[in-house]
Amino acid sequence: MRTVTLIPGDGIGPEVTNAAKRILEASGAKLEWEPHDAGAAVAEKRGTALPPEVLESIRSNKVALKGPIGTPIGKGFRSVNVTLRQALDLYANVRPISSLPGIEPRFEGTDIVIVRENTEDLYAGLELMIMPGIAQSIKLITERGCTRIC
Repeated sequence: MRTVTLIPGDGIGPEVTNAAKRILEASGAKLEWEPHDAGAAVAEKRGTALPPEVLESIRSNKVALKGPIGTPIGKGFRSVNVTLRQALDLYANVRPISSLPGIEPRFEGTDIVIVRENTEDLYAGLELMIMPGIAQSIKLITERGCTRIC
C-alpha cells in the first residue's frame, strides 16, 4: 500500500482529483490517500495558502496528486503552484504532444515534447510597483537553471 498526499484543490479541482482517483483505483493501484487542503480558502483561515504540513506530507510520501488551485490576483499570497515547484525543486514541465488514432488531428503525425523550465524566469516572483499603476517583473534566468533544463 502506497500513501499519496492528496491536495484536491479548488474550483474544478475536487472533481478532477476524484476522477483521477477512480482511474487509479480501477487500475488496481493500492493507494492510501492523505488529504490536505491548500489555496485561497486555506489562506483566509490560516494566513497561508500552503501550510507547512502539506509540504511535509509530500516530502514524506514522495508522491502527491494535486488538483487545480487558483491564485486570486491581489489577494496577497503567492501562487500555491509556484510555491510547490520552488519548494520541491520541480523545475521541469514536460508536455508530450502526439496525434491520437481515431481523432482527426489539425496536423498529421504530430509527435513532439515541449520542455519548459518551471521555477525561474517570471516564476521567480521578483515583482515590484515602480509607480502607481505600473508594475515591473524581473525575469531571473540562471546558468544553472538553463543547463539543467537543457
